[in-house]
This record gives sequence, C-alpha cells and structure tokens, in this order.
Amino acid sequence: MAVLDKIDRKILRLLQEDAKLNVKDIAIRLNLTKTPIYERIKRLEREGIIDKYVAIVNRKKLAPSILVFISGKLEVSKFEQTEEFYNGIMNLPEVLDCYLMSGEYDFLLKVMVKDLDDYHEFYSKQLSQVPRVSYVSSSFVLNEAKRSTVLPD
Repeated sequence: MAVLDKIDRKILRLLQEDAKLNVKDIAIRLNLTKTPIYERIKRLEREGIIDKYVAIVNRKKLAPSILVFISGKLEVSKFEQTEEFYNGIMNLPEVLDCYLMSGEYDFLLKVMVKDLDDYHEFYSKQLSQVPRVSYVSSSFVLNEAKRSTVLPD
C-alpha cells in the first residue's frame, strides 16, 4: 500500500479531473514550484499509482449506443478455471469492464453495443461461446445519472 501525503493526493485529484494539466498549472494551483511537482508525478508514475493517461470519450457524440450490465454465473470447480473465462472475455471489444464478484453472481460485465440487434448478436455469437459461462442476466442502462473516473479521497 502506497503512502501518500496531502500534496500527492491533491496532484492525483487534479490529474484525474484533467490529465492534460501540465506541471506548471498544477504547481500554480497548489502554490508550489514546478520541480517538486514534476518529481512527485514521476514518482507516482514509477510506483504505478498513476497507471496511464487516457481520453474519456463521449460515446453519445460518436454513434448511437447502449450500455448493458451483464451479471452471470460461472461453471467452475476450481478457481483456476476462471482463467478460461477471463481469456475469453479479453478478446471481446464490446466488454468495457469485467469484475469477479461475490454474492449471487460470479461476474459483472459492462458492455457497449450499437443497439438491441447488436446486443443479440453479441450475446448469441460471442458471450455464449465464452468458456465457463453458465448463466447471464442483462440490465440495460436507461440513463447515466453519474459517471466518474475520479477516485474518492
């Protein structure tokens, strides 16, 4: 577990809100000089706390799409068998996120498809072919009330 001080956390918050901020802008906002900010950012990158920088794309501006959350159960007798499922999921570009879950379902997928016909195609020809999947339940997103990539403090 990384030990972060107040300044590290402020830097991370600023970069999560806008990854295009440069060192000078961050230094001004935190009332510090550029060199220590630069060194802290490089350390956060080296330690893997900052994993990567990405652009968050507004999917609605590109093309019609729907989000689907898929809960499912796996047919496994040994934990190692989940790797077969993971390997199958990794090759599906429609799957944005995949989580191993506790509780009623074994996994949760966040999937983006063009429309219901596209979802049917995805489900019947791709997801149903993923090893170890024994049951799925789909929920279609009607409205995104909140969407954030900023981690809580």
